Amino acid sequence: MAQKIRSGEDVLRTVASPGQPVGLPKEGEDNVLITSALPYCNNVPHLGNIIGSLLSADVYSRYSRTRNRKTLYVCGTDEYGTATETQALKEHLTPKELCDKYHVLHKETYSWFDIGFDYFGRTSTPQHTEICQEIFLNLGRNSLLEKLEKEQTYCEGCVKFLADRFVEGICPHCGYEDARGDQCDGCSRTLDAIELIQPRCLIDKTHKVTTKISVHMYLKLDVIQPRTEEWIKQSWKAGKWSPNAVINHEGEIIDARLKGGLLPTPLTRDLSWGVPVPIEGEDVHGMKGKVLYVWFDAPIGYPSITANLTPEWKQWWFNPKDVKLYQFMGKDNVYFHTIYFPSVQIADGRDWTKLHHLSTTEYLNYEGGKFSKSKNRGVFGPAAKETGIPSSVWRYYLLSTRPETADAMFSWADCVAANNNVLLNNFGNFVNRALKFVSSQYGGVIPDGGDVPGDYTDAMDAVKLRLGLQTVMLVSMRGNNYLQSSGLNKQLMTENPTRCAQVISRAINLIYVLSVLIYPFMPATSESILNQLNAPARAVPLSLSNDILAGHHIGTPEHLFKKIEEKMIDVWRTKFGGNEAQRELANTDPLKAAPGAKKGKKGAKDVTQIPSGPKSEEALALEAKVTEQGNVVRELKAQTPKTSELEEQIKAAVDTLKKLKADLETELRKHRN
Repeated sequence: MAQKIRSGEDVLRTVASPGQPVGLPKEGEDNVLITSALPYCNNVPHLGNIIGSLLSADVYSRYSRTRNRKTLYVCGTDEYGTATETQALKEHLTPKELCDKYHVLHKETYSWFDIGFDYFGRTSTPQHTEICQEIFLNLGRNSLLEKLEKEQTYCEGCVKFLADRFVEGICPHCGYEDARGDQCDGCSRTLDAIELIQPRCLIDKTHKVTTKISVHMYLKLDVIQPRTEEWIKQSWKAGKWSPNAVINHEGEIIDARLKGGLLPTPLTRDLSWGVPVPIEGEDVHGMKGKVLYVWFDAPIGYPSITANLTPEWKQWWFNPKDVKLYQFMGKDNVYFHTIYFPSVQIADGRDWTKLHHLSTTEYLNYEGGKFSKSKNRGVFGPAAKETGIPSSVWRYYLLSTRPETADAMFSWADCVAANNNVLLNNFGNFVNRALKFVSSQYGGVIPDGGDVPGDYTDAMDAVKLRLGLQTVMLVSMRGNNYLQSSGLNKQLMTENPTRCAQVISRAINLIYVLSVLIYPFMPATSESILNQLNAPARAVPLSLSNDILAGHHIGTPEHLFKKIEEKMIDVWRTKFGGNEAQRELANTDPLKAAPGAKKGKKGAKDVTQIPSGPKSEEALALEAKVTEQGNVVRELKAQTPKTSELEEQIKAAVDTLKKLKADLETELRKHRN
């Protein structure tokens, strides 16, 4: 099929897509370096983790490429520290085996979500060790390290010092019996391991735990603070950081640690899994056998991962004149990226590429609560794929609810509505209607026949991603309205062919623009549009023009999105609602105690003899409703005092539950006979 596309850098995209060789920054050009907070390698990510840093960074990376800016996006798994060691103990693996396992899982998850890194690495590499040790030695040479002695928990059975997470005991504040050495889950207070009452070793709880003096190296943050504050004020203003940072809109520092005065911070730990503390000459500091603190080595993962991609990594990381660094993270990581790591860079003494723009998010919660892996509550890792919802729809919904200034809530009902009401009825309808008209009425050939809203580029350049996405949907809505007001149909083509050709040409060129505007958010959708247009990937235009010319042959039109049945909302609520939701469903299974069922031992509940088999969508939906109604009954019964009005409510709720159980039994029997 012939292509008639206007050429030129103002039309076509010329920068490499994610994962393709990106090259090195060039002097005098826009060079963008992007990182997202390194995910811990001791668990699987949930939707909040994904939108909080990785997906947001991916969107800006793709947007930057649509502006033909040289762009590098790196990330990887954060693999050292006590969290990894303790999880490895629980899973009966070595820390290395654990990290190998979860690194693959993380990588596969992000790949399914179409998160396009130029390189996704890990911190357990020789390059990482080399760069970390070089920085540590530079801090010492610049007289910014000091040796301090501190009392620390010690296991006499293991014959070694215990890091905070390797100690459990009774909380001195609330009496909670299983408090960790760093925090009490009972009262949420931060702890020092030596505060615990009756401390016990996580490795062997029969061992005696005492305290001994341990020597560690500390970074003199108090000495560096004036230079750090000066840099913060300059970078905050130039890079327009997110509002939930360390400084307010008036340029006043609001971080409590800065206001109270920074204290020396430990850079070493008594662990075996980590970057070994480098020793120059004799072990004069008593550092032999210790490792670098994970929060010292983790941010160094950004340059070390880049070093695994290219030996010329310093052209990105020691080039503040030509490279702008954009960093994406949740609000809990702000301190380490705006104060801690920049202080390390300043203390190192070399001309580092430091943070230019900080983009942070608040928390994404799940259906009225929090994501919880231990309670099996929420969507984790590859589970999103199991729903059958395409990754593009997941990306759209998560980005449309991105918690930019306040915590947001994931909702299955909102997710389904986003697909059916926005993507299907708005965006998809416009694209499909125009392309099908060209295909059916013009034989797939474009006939001879204003500005892209500046709000889009303004929002995206300011990293206001949710606003940028809203603008894209506004453009597609206006396209729908344009076709509607123009009366595009076969009659218009017959009675006024010139006008009809003009309408369809404008619509097709607007769709071509939409293909690039939506690309950062939904790359697979963008690719589908380009295939249907039979057009190459383009750059973001400064104004609308006829870039797809008369005589161009389009591809085959097809629907971009499919409707999601609303009954699936309850199905997914039950499936991802956690252990409690599953137990409730089991306890209210209508096929237990069914008529004619056999009795189990010792008065166990009756179990039906209905043959097993796959459940219909209707049955799954009814199961979810049974669970939900069971929760209603339980909550009503728990209320006091028991008034007559409450008793009536309980009776009505129980009757509703019985009917739902009966409906479910009928549905299951129908499909299992």
